[in-house]
Amino acid sequence: MSSRTSRISQPITIRRAVARDAKRLTRLVRGSRAYEGEYAAAVAGYRVGPDYIEAHRAFVAVGADEHGGRVLGFYSLVLAPPELDLLFVADEAQGRGIGLLLVAHMLSEARAAGLDRVKVVSHVPAESFYHRVGAVRTGTALANPPAVPWDRPEFEFRIPSQ
Repeated sequence: MSSRTSRISQPITIRRAVARDAKRLTRLVRGSRAYEGEYAAAVAGYRVGPDYIEAHRAFVAVGADEHGGRVLGFYSLVLAPPELDLLFVADEAQGRGIGLLLVAHMLSEARAAGLDRVKVVSHVPAESFYHRVGAVRTGTALANPPAVPWDRPEFEFRIPSQ
């Protein structure tokens, strides 16, 4: 089984992002293969700064390794209005359950914050991922050139109370 499709064998910790994570998160976004080709311009100048991390509920999935932990993915939850603003998994870690762990963590955070739903405006190639992790398609976010010249699927996570 390839490492891309094998389950995680190392312990994963999800922790609150801190300012010193900003450069690693920015590299993860800009280096994502999901944003190659026609999508490259959308993240070319994108920056996840310390100010963004401080203003939102950003969390990172960290894998234990010989270097003291490596960021394997992250998400950012905006509470008002409720939206999953960012969700990225490192290319080499995709297909190993990290995205599912991040979504489960996000849903727990949203529930704890008293939210009953969270909106997602998905990147087109991530549409099947959101279906698999339980989001419901609710519509389409229309293109907004020049920043985003393509329509994007909109989803919603519905969060039952405990």
